[in-house]
Amino acid sequence: MTNEQAASRFEHDYECYENVAATIGVIGGKWKMLIMWHVNQGSIRYNELRRSIPGISQKMLSQQLKELEQDGIIHREVYPETPPRVEYNITDYGHTLDPIFDLMDAWGETHRQTVGRGRTP
Repeated sequence: MTNEQAASRFEHDYECYENVAATIGVIGGKWKMLIMWHVNQGSIRYNELRRSIPGISQKMLSQQLKELEQDGIIHREVYPETPPRVEYNITDYGHTLDPIFDLMDAWGETHRQTVGRGRTP
């Protein structure tokens, strides 16, 4: 491998690293993918979401929802009612993550068959 090829490879590898790091920054962590999966199924209210994800605290759910909203992945709709009604939906930009869900589903199925049912949330 020439020095030019090595430098080009390094640039590509570093760019790949930066891209993966950016993706993990948005969807990484224990809860975000589970939150997005539920929101991706259709409009959902906060308490429905909290009940559907065992173990998540109110504080953590609120924080994760706020981050996903700031990153443009989900949309928070507040209806002017008494009491106020808030619903969460996936955005068009959030739908660009659908292939990642498909890959994770396929990999998870293979993994569970390979190592047994293993750990699940």
